[in-house]
Amino acid sequence: MAMALVPHRERESSSGSIGSMGKQHLDSGKYVRYTAEQVEALERVYAECPKPSSMRRQQLIRECPILSNIEPKQIKVWFQNRRQEFSEMCREKQRKEASRLQTVNKKLTAMNKLLMEENDRLQKQVSQLVYENSYMRQQLQTAAATTTDTSCESVVTTPQHSLRDANNPAGLLSIAEETLAEFLSKATGTAVNWVQMPGMKPGPDSVGIVAISQNCSGVASRACGLVSLEPTKIAEILKDRPSWFRGCRSLEVFTMFPAGNGGLIELIYMQMYAPTTLAPARDFWTLRYTTTLEDGSLVVCERSLSGSGSGPNASAAAQFVRAEMLPSGYLIRPCEGGGSIIHIVDHLDLEAWSVPEVLRPLYQSSKVLAQKMTVAALRHVRQIAQETSGEVVYGLGRQPAVLRNFSQRLNRGFNDAVNGFNDDGWSLMNNDGAEDVIVTVTSGKNLSTITNPTNTLQLPGGVLCVKASMLLQNVHPALLVRFLREHRSEWADYNFDAYSAASLKSGSYAFGGLRSTRFSGSQIIMPLGHTVEREELLEIIRLEGHALTQEEAVLSRDIHLLQICSGVDENAVGACSELVFAPIDEMFPDDAPLLPSGFRIIPLDTRTCEGQDTLTAHRTLDLASSLEVGPSMNRGAGDATPNTYNMRSVLTIAFQFPFENHLQDSIAAMARQYVRNVISSVQRVAMAIAPSGPGLHVGPKLSPGSPEALTLAHWICQSYRQVLYHLGAELLRSNCGGGDSILKLLWHHQDAILCCSLKSLPVFTFANQAGLDMLETTLVALQDITLDKIFDESGRKALCSDFAKLMEQGSAYLPAGLCVSTMGRHVSYEQVIAWKVLAEDNTVHCLAFAFINWSFV
Repeated sequence: MAMALVPHRERESSSGSIGSMGKQHLDSGKYVRYTAEQVEALERVYAECPKPSSMRRQQLIRECPILSNIEPKQIKVWFQNRRQEFSEMCREKQRKEASRLQTVNKKLTAMNKLLMEENDRLQKQVSQLVYENSYMRQQLQTAAATTTDTSCESVVTTPQHSLRDANNPAGLLSIAEETLAEFLSKATGTAVNWVQMPGMKPGPDSVGIVAISQNCSGVASRACGLVSLEPTKIAEILKDRPSWFRGCRSLEVFTMFPAGNGGLIELIYMQMYAPTTLAPARDFWTLRYTTTLEDGSLVVCERSLSGSGSGPNASAAAQFVRAEMLPSGYLIRPCEGGGSIIHIVDHLDLEAWSVPEVLRPLYQSSKVLAQKMTVAALRHVRQIAQETSGEVVYGLGRQPAVLRNFSQRLNRGFNDAVNGFNDDGWSLMNNDGAEDVIVTVTSGKNLSTITNPTNTLQLPGGVLCVKASMLLQNVHPALLVRFLREHRSEWADYNFDAYSAASLKSGSYAFGGLRSTRFSGSQIIMPLGHTVEREELLEIIRLEGHALTQEEAVLSRDIHLLQICSGVDENAVGACSELVFAPIDEMFPDDAPLLPSGFRIIPLDTRTCEGQDTLTAHRTLDLASSLEVGPSMNRGAGDATPNTYNMRSVLTIAFQFPFENHLQDSIAAMARQYVRNVISSVQRVAMAIAPSGPGLHVGPKLSPGSPEALTLAHWICQSYRQVLYHLGAELLRSNCGGGDSILKLLWHHQDAILCCSLKSLPVFTFANQAGLDMLETTLVALQDITLDKIFDESGRKALCSDFAKLMEQGSAYLPAGLCVSTMGRHVSYEQVIAWKVLAEDNTVHCLAFAFINWSFV
């Protein structure tokens, strides 16, 4: 995974060279310096009339005392320059839009080609089905006429492919050619009945055309997409499966030899991680064939071999179940003008019989295979392409490859902890009588392979891992992971984070006991980067600590965690949601040792109903407060309704703890209890965020003691009308009537509307959908965001200078500028309108802000 870091740019003044303290050159050669109040007054008039007449300019000077020292000619020149600046801005926008449309046109052309090919394939499939239907009818009629013949064979038979002797090159080449033919029939033909992947529609901004199999043996998925890389580079990337497939533990090429047409045959042993603690891992013994077709297309195809290919360590292979890879691979065709069109096919038989029945949907789901393998491959290649073209901007001195390496190490360390392979040195510890958690241990000499091979960590003891898997009902994995990320204090004990962080520091004395520290319970999320499609985030978490003794007060007590969060999109069908973190030194070295812990939530089925998106938005309004009073506060009388989820998921938790040998037993007891407490907290959270029926359609209280959402929406609109009466402005331009229609219109308003409290440190209390999109947050996490955090330095100055006016006059205008989302992305806006929201008794309830025409930079 590569991370795209958004660069920071200083905000340009909305009035160019005539900003709040700018200078305006006149025809007479004089310069005029405008104050912030004068610019604001001129901007208000410009918004109403960009080209005022001479009489209107004179009237403006008479009505605005602050402009009395400005000559009419100077006012005229100001408006001329403002119009010129606006024209330049429009031309720049047009240039950018033209460039964007050209890019979109190229994507649409390539996508159109793919869709035409897909249409041809579907027409062939229809013809084949019509022929088979006719053939079946004929056979049924023959069978009915010949009732005495009971020895007839089945009409449709599945030929069993008998693998030839794989010990000689001739046999291997024959297998390779058959694999190639079968793969191509799946990639571009009708060998598999492909249906569109739910929730993934093709388009210029989509990852590609994604399809899953219907009624075929095993699980299969296919993806087609356009990538701006040459075929050989793409093949090189995709053949390095451990670099992009998080479920791949190892891939070893046992032997290789050349084939005709410059081709290559390889015998490969691959191991895959088990996603939970409830089932063994899988391994594969395969033949991989790389060749070039007559039309110049490059093909990499692969299939399983029968026989004994146990890999480098036969005893280690005993922990795996041998799975089968049916003909799969990559078809890479060069495009005119550069780039390539990729067809990816994955077809596996994961031996679902060998796992508990409750987990079998996970091993029998083509949707899960598509998300974790097929789409992951296409996304990774597109990511590398954008890095190569310079579209991915990075900062903090970190190259995208370094950030990707951090992400891979976190995932790999977590997978190693969940699986606990013997060849990594893991062994089971005796339990304490209860079987709810599993405890494994490895010695310190094996720790370097778990953390970082280039930075050997010398510990006198080892590492304990406490892990468990459990079933969750009626809670969406993405919603649960988002809450765990945004409300760490609900489930974590920061002292355990401090213990692990201190233990991983070379030469520390953490095992002798931690220094006295009090943690505030707050966390600061500092984004490092994200994948281009934002399906995975990499960030630094800072937990603020305060020393309890005067002697320690001068030392920093903060804890830093490196964290990845993925699968936060509720619309991604079959996607796995993860939150994995590890203590890291505050200097953030590239080779820092990592000891990951975290959560993985995998949907076992994905049946949802209408109204899911609406329920999600309302259900998060009062999530934090519902946890305080228990889940019953979130329930309505009509809980058993069609508007609830009908889904199950499996949650896997794994936490790692370093220890000294003489403290192993005490650390084990402590770790067991801590993980049990975490499990209890997560179960409590899951109950709180489970859907609760139609009673939440309008939405519960925004926070304890605040008005209902409908009432607040009414106050926001009414106050806007009152304080901006001189403009005759209406927040909602349509005749919305009354009732919950006001709330609906406000929620779907195109401008980002946010409300914040009137405390000494204002925090946000409400946002409409556009506001949540702009800040890239949820209604739950919104209440942890302070007003000053979203503005850049210029925006904060403008806010401070106009705050007194806002409180005195009831409204204020902030000029165009930049703000920052919670994910670190910069957002531009043309103007911010701020006003006081008055309650029924005319007391100030909160402040509201409308960000006009906002967009991501």
